[in-house]
Amino acid sequence: MTRAERPDAANAPASADMFARERVLVIACGALANEVLAIVRANGLDHVDLTCLPAKLHNHPDRIPEAVREAIGKARSDYRHILIGYGDCGTGGLLDQVLAEEGVERIEGAHCYAFFAGLDVFDAEAEAEPGTFYLTDFLARHFETLVIRPLGLDTWPDLRDAYFGHYTRLLYLEQARDPEIEARARAAAERLGLAYEKRVTGYGLLETRLTTLGR
Repeated sequence: MTRAERPDAANAPASADMFARERVLVIACGALANEVLAIVRANGLDHVDLTCLPAKLHNHPDRIPEAVREAIGKARSDYRHILIGYGDCGTGGLLDQVLAEEGVERIEGAHCYAFFAGLDVFDAEAEAEPGTFYLTDFLARHFETLVIRPLGLDTWPDLRDAYFGHYTRLLYLEQARDPEIEARARAAAERLGLAYEKRVTGYGLLETRLTTLGR
């Protein structure tokens, strides 16, 4: 459940009752919002709240650590237990430095591809085929706005080889079975001229960590 879904959350001060029920805040990348909420609802995690930072921060990973620090600071008075729904996400260890200073943990893995697939499975996939472009459900849904347009491929399709000439396959990591999303993933592979493969991952470590929060 998000703070927005609890009408009193925005204005109500933290209470002893809130802490007694071990309310937990997940500060996550916006790319994981649907997945976090799906896990919360499916598992009845009424004690878990969610706040998201913009997914577009991934275009500027150097900004992620301080954005996370700021979000933690804003939540300190309301939550004793905070989990960060990010991998390293291209911060080169800077996010982990911030989290060590703040005393807050994140989900294991370099990025969401790894913690959806499982760390060992992802490492094996990456080693077996280094030239892999990965899609999650979120990226498949928003492929045009997050990949095609920012790279200018809608205007200059010939740039495809410059960006993806060394890739050989698109690997879709499927969280929720949805034929429409899978069709989008297949279309993305065709658009990039890559072989298409799919692995059904579910929510992986994201679900494992969320279902043990506050227990």
